[in-house]
Amino acid sequence: MADTPDKRVLIVDDEAFIRLLIMQTLEELEELGVEIITADNGLDALETIKQQMPNLVFLDVMIPRMSGFDVCRKVKRDLAMSEVYIVILTAKGQEYDRQVSQEAGADVYMTKPFDPDELLELARNVLAI
Repeated sequence: MADTPDKRVLIVDDEAFIRLLIMQTLEELEELGVEIITADNGLDALETIKQQMPNLVFLDVMIPRMSGFDVCRKVKRDLAMSEVYIVILTAKGQEYDRQVSQEAGADVYMTKPFDPDELLELARNVLAI
């Protein structure tokens, strides 16, 4: 296994419990060499994406300092980082939020509570594991 992982997943949520839950869901990926990184606000998430170039981002919408929609829009549109796969994770299931998510450039819109098996399968598919 290489010293530097070639696959990274960023988990962005302001609730520590949710970050931990997603990390536990994805822990078998770590055993396969995937690096799991976290952020608890939008500005830190954006900086982490710029610096670490994660392959996959699980991004909550309602986070401090910059919304998940704004982070997604900046990554996909302003920075043109189309290779970063963004999954919007939110407790908001309204059609309006789905549309905003799509307009922001999100690849997938998933509502909480999420199915851990579905989350893991999605990550495996995106990371080609």
